[in-house]
Amino acid sequence: MNVREAVQTFDEAQPSPLEHGPSLIERAARTASVAAAEADGVDRDASFPHKAFEAAREQRLLGVMIPVEFGGFGASIHDVTDICYTLGRACASTAMIYAMHQTKVACIIRHGHGIPWMETMMRRVARDQWLLASSTTEGQNGGNIRASAAAVDHAGDTVSLVRDATVISYGAQADGLVTIARRATEAAASDQVLLALAKDDYSLKQTQGWETLGMRGTCSTGFELKVDCPADRVFPEAYDKIHAQTMTPFAHLCWSSTWAGIAAASVTRAQAFVRKAARNSGGQMPPAAAHFTAAKMSLAKLRALIAANLDAFARAEHDERALSSLDFQSSITLLKVQASELAVETVMHAMRTAGLAGYRNDGEFTMGRHLRDVLSSPIMINNDRILANAATATLMSGIPTSLRD
Repeated sequence: MNVREAVQTFDEAQPSPLEHGPSLIERAARTASVAAAEADGVDRDASFPHKAFEAAREQRLLGVMIPVEFGGFGASIHDVTDICYTLGRACASTAMIYAMHQTKVACIIRHGHGIPWMETMMRRVARDQWLLASSTTEGQNGGNIRASAAAVDHAGDTVSLVRDATVISYGAQADGLVTIARRATEAAASDQVLLALAKDDYSLKQTQGWETLGMRGTCSTGFELKVDCPADRVFPEAYDKIHAQTMTPFAHLCWSSTWAGIAAASVTRAQAFVRKAARNSGGQMPPAAAHFTAAKMSLAKLRALIAANLDAFARAEHDERALSSLDFQSSITLLKVQASELAVETVMHAMRTAGLAGYRNDGEFTMGRHLRDVLSSPIMINNDRILANAATATLMSGIPTSLRD
C-alpha cells in the first residue's frame, strides 16, 4: 500500500477523541508550562527533561499523529509543528526531542500500514505513549544519512546489526528506536533499509558523552548499537523512498518549528526589555531598540517560510510523484538551511536589543540558553553539507515566472 492509500484509509477512521477533551494546543500549553519550569535545570545539568515528558504522556502528546483506528488522535503535520513551536518557546531540548520522536512516528504511520509489527508499534505509541529515539548518525559518516556502513545480517526469520552510533539522542531514555542500515552485507552503502525496534530488540553500550554548548537536555550520547530481532522490524520499502517522502519533510518541518519557537521566546524577552526600559525612561526608547524591530522582522520571515513549506507538504503529502519532484525536494531540503540561519539571526537581534541584560546568565531578560540552543541548528546535519549536496538539484530546478507559482 502506498502513502496515498494508507493516509486515505486513516482518513476514513472514526472522529478523533479530541472532540471530547482538551484541544491539542491546550495539551501542548500544559506540557510547555512544565517544560519551562525545568528548562534551566535541564540545561545546567544536561539532564533529560523527565518532568516535561511525564506531562507530555499525561496529555497524550506522543501519539497525536497515530491514526484514530490505532488509538491516536490522527493529528496533522500542522498540528505537530504547532506543538513543536509551543514547546520550543518553553524548552528547546524538550521540543527537539519531541520533533525527532514525531519524525520517527511519521515513518511508521506512512510506511507501516498493513504490516502487523508496525501497526503494533503504532498502538504502543498511542496507548503506552512510547518515546522513539533516532539513530541515523554513524561512525565517520557524520550527518551523511544516505550512506550506511553497518549492514543488516539476515538469518532466517531474524536479523542482526552492529552499528557505531556516534549520536543517539535520548537513546537511554527511549522506549524504542528507529535506525538505518545497509540492506545486507553485500549491499552498497546507499542501498539502505529502515528498522523500527522495541527496546527488547536491541542493546546499547555508551561510547561517548554529551557535554555541549546547547541542546544539552537531548542527551545525544554515542552508543554501540547491537540489534537482534525478528525480521519484521525491517520496513519493506527502500529507505531512499522513506527518506524523500517522509523523513526529510517531517524532520525539516518539525526542527524548523522548534527553532522558530526558540526565536520567538527570545523576541518575547527582548520585547519585555524594551517596554520596561521605555517605561523607566519616560517613554524614551533604549539605544538598541532598532534590533528589536529587526528581530520581529526576522521572526516573521522565519514563520512565513515554515508556513509556506507546511502548506506545500500538506498539498503533496498523498502524492508520491509530487513529493519526489525536484522542486519539492529542493525546497524542503533548503528549508532546514534557511530556517536555521534565520533562527540564529533572530536570537542575535533579540540579544542585542537587551544588551548586557540579555547577555547575562541571570535576570529576567537572559537569552544565553536560547542562543546556545539555537546555535545547534546550522550544524545539526551541517548546512554546508546540505548546500553542497543540493547544488546540482538547485541548478536544475526552474525559476518561478510569477509571484504565485
